Amino acid sequence: MDFLELVNRRQSCRSYNPGRKVEKEKLDRCIEALRLAPSACNAQPWKLVIVDKPELKQKIAKAARSKWLGFNHFTKDSPILVVVVREAPNLTSKLGTLLKDKPYTIMDVGIAVEHFCLQATTEGLGTCIMGWFDEKQVKELLGIPMKKRAELIISLGYPATDELRKKIRKPVEKICSFNEYRQTNT
Repeated sequence: MDFLELVNRRQSCRSYNPGRKVEKEKLDRCIEALRLAPSACNAQPWKLVIVDKPELKQKIAKAARSKWLGFNHFTKDSPILVVVVREAPNLTSKLGTLLKDKPYTIMDVGIAVEHFCLQATTEGLGTCIMGWFDEKQVKELLGIPMKKRAELIISLGYPATDELRKKIRKPVEKICSFNEYRQTNT
């Protein structure tokens, strides 16, 4: 599959086949894809906590669900939850962040997570990247130091269906211009 086909196939999966386990080799390749992701000044400011023990996974899934807004209820059926911890950057990246007022570590984590998710797609797995969860509770459950950030949770598993949803995206003219910025009506 070529790259555009891959990014067209990748979608947020919110319905998993809870009875089908993710093979270790496939998970390992997703982790390797993340490990190989580029980062500012090669800081690699991430650490993954793979949650696959059923009882602990249900506690993390509960911390990811919103009682009021109905978010992330599908996490209870996801065979694996991956908690992405943002680590401290190296000195060069930290200086760059301070001098340029750009959150390089957050960008780096996002790039790495997308590498993980794209590899998962090539493996026939579904993912959903979540930022809405009770971070304090997740950190307590997993022993993550309070000074660290549990930035994202990725659900991972086999989708309940192979159906691809139609992507609704802005047209190119609204997101791209050449040689100058052009205001467009959004």
